[in-house]
Amino acid sequence: MPYAFDHATFAAAAQQIDGVVHQTPMVRSPHLSEIAGVPVLLKAENLQTTGSFKLRGAFTRLSRLSDEEKQQGVVAASAGNHAQGVAFSAQRLGIPARIVMPEDAALPKVEATRRYGAEVVLSGPDVAAALTVAMADAERSGRTFIHPYDHEDVVAGQGTLGLEILDQVPDVGTILVPTGGGGLLAGVAAAVHSVRPEVAVVGVQAESAAAWPESLAVGHPVQLERLQTMADGIAVALPGEVPFGLIRDHVASVDTVSEELISHAMLLLAERAKLVVEPSGAAGVAALLEEPGIFEGPVVAILSGGNVDPLVLLRSIRHGMRAVRRYLKARVIVTDTPGSLAALLVELAATGANVIDITHSRTTTNLAVGEVAVTVDLETKGPEHCADVITHLRDRGYSAAEH
Repeated sequence: MPYAFDHATFAAAAQQIDGVVHQTPMVRSPHLSEIAGVPVLLKAENLQTTGSFKLRGAFTRLSRLSDEEKQQGVVAASAGNHAQGVAFSAQRLGIPARIVMPEDAALPKVEATRRYGAEVVLSGPDVAAALTVAMADAERSGRTFIHPYDHEDVVAGQGTLGLEILDQVPDVGTILVPTGGGGLLAGVAAAVHSVRPEVAVVGVQAESAAAWPESLAVGHPVQLERLQTMADGIAVALPGEVPFGLIRDHVASVDTVSEELISHAMLLLAERAKLVVEPSGAAGVAALLEEPGIFEGPVVAILSGGNVDPLVLLRSIRHGMRAVRRYLKARVIVTDTPGSLAALLVELAATGANVIDITHSRTTTNLAVGEVAVTVDLETKGPEHCADVITHLRDRGYSAAEH
């Protein structure tokens, strides 16, 4: 039947996923509220079953397949979150599932998908290649292809998150939504506006993987030629056709954020809210950090997922520490004599900075004979401490600068 994407559409999807998808917590953030000047709440979808919002759309889509389609099985492609959502849903509904994942997909995500009972096929360098393989598999095998965002049932399922937000924060003024292909943004915006059309729904993309601003400007989906972001969950080159009209009609804007702000947001969420999120899940908070005073409150930032590889988490936290000047890389010139490095370390200890790593080179250009360039990675206590470290070294006669 045709989709109206009205309140009844999303209410029906909410009823369909009841008992499988649970209502995730709404966490108040005093720290972000202070920054923004309005109440800020975090919709902790990173605590959802399978670790992300993707379960909502996946279960809605799979539960509406015909008996014949269910018996034939499904195939999907994903780097992680959609894979787990489809695998869990298929297991729950007794449907055979095959998931194509990129060859370099994070091991924890691959193993989680297998634990939910799906057959995992590793193929291709990225999600776009995996999608091609999965669609070809569907044509060949008769399995139903489950698109991660470009299907009416998927959008309806994701929209149930919008209804939850209205139940938990009835007076919400702005909702910040991490955005890739557009399924979540379209669903949340249409669902919320079916009840409260005055709420501002804002999409947020990584600036180095932002297909939506240009697509909306020209009036149709435009494919990006290149994606480069740590936020792989929202790194989508081509916006969806199904979400496009809903986003055009219901979304206030689609903003972009830098990698530095994403990592800063991840660090803040871990430290202040005690919530571990993946880079894509922190995009909404990153937008709030960039322009804290422009959003009408109360603000709800959706934390769309928490399936982060530990190595990615480590790199992101370090990146975030550097973004807020709690991590300093300094280049110091010392004489090439015994004891010079030890003397430098004594001076660094006097500043209270903690040495994480240290390298030195005698072959760097612009060095005089008898000089060594020492590069030190330091944990610091913030911007003022970084400046104090450099000043202290210069006061002791060293040529020192941030590197």
